[in-house]
Amino acid sequence: MIEASKRLRRAVQSNDALLVRRIIKSHPGLIHNPDHSATGLSNSSLHLAASLGHLEVCKTLVALGHEIPTPALNDNHQTALMLAAAAGHTEVVLFLAENDPTSILRRDIRGRDAIMEASMGGHDTVLQILLTYVPGGAQNAVQNADLDGNTALHFASSNGNLLVLRTLLAAGADPEKRNVWSWTAIAYSATVQAEVYLKGLVSEIEKRRRIKNSAEEGKKGGAVRVVDDEIGVAG
Repeated sequence: MIEASKRLRRAVQSNDALLVRRIIKSHPGLIHNPDHSATGLSNSSLHLAASLGHLEVCKTLVALGHEIPTPALNDNHQTALMLAAAAGHTEVVLFLAENDPTSILRRDIRGRDAIMEASMGGHDTVLQILLTYVPGGAQNAVQNADLDGNTALHFASSNGNLLVLRTLLAAGADPEKRNVWSWTAIAYSATVQAEVYLKGLVSEIEKRRRIKNSAEEGKKGGAVRVVDDEIGVAG
């Protein structure tokens, strides 16, 4: 007879949520069922389901308490959300982000989070979901860097993901931020097209910022003139 742990892993792989539920109900201690094979990285049941984009299995595992009290981590300290984000599984990312927004900011052993994984993979819709649910707001989240100082913008640039570049810059990513080797995201552009596109976006943002600052200064100046006029009338 096949071991329950193997049957559970096969049920997850085949996206059989009902069978997953039955096996765990009979063997509650197997809910995480880490993969201790040579290449398994101790990935749990949810890691496997998320990496494959099996939404119903993910929902079943979470409902049965897989992520209580904290998200399961593999040998690289990655969450299931990180694997789903890296693979571009939009529905799974949405479910996991809604279930536990704090997991979006969790870091693996390289200091990378789910936002960086989505940016590296060029998954713009996934990225937008993560930036919508991330605690503390998108602008703060896109400033985060891994242990080498690379931000999500560095990863997006190095892979030439144009849509992701626009999303990150719109969220407030800093194009001048340097990694430990003193390289900016622009310096890592995968192609000439990506470099030109990124430089154009940065110029556009700087132009808008200057216009905004000028408008704000104009308002302040106008307020001062009004006060002066009122003083003159009173005199």
